[in-house]
Amino acid sequence: MAFLLNNNSISSHLRSSSQKTDGAFAQTRRGFHVELGAREKALLAEDGALSRFKSHKKGVHRLRKIGDVLTVVVIAGCCYEIYARAVMRKEAQAA
Repeated sequence: MAFLLNNNSISSHLRSSSQKTDGAFAQTRRGFHVELGAREKALLAEDGALSRFKSHKKGVHRLRKIGDVLTVVVIAGCCYEIYARAVMRKEAQAA
C-alpha cells in the first residue's frame, strides 16, 4: 500500500515538473531557423546526371498504379479463398 502512495506522488511530481517550463527552456526545445549554407544549397540543388533515375515519367506512374491494383486483387482473392475453404469445411463438418 505504501508503494502505491509513493508511486502516485512520483507521478504527480513528474506531471507538475513537466508543466513548469521557463521561456528559455521552451525556446531551446524548438529549433531555430538558420539559413542554409553554400554546401547545403549545393546538395539540395537539382542534379542533371540523376534525372534519368527518377520515376517521373507517365509510364512508370501508370505501371506503379497497375502493380498496386494487382496487389489488392491478389490479396482479396487470397482472403476469399480462405473464407470459401472455411465455409466448405464448416459445411462438411455439419453434414
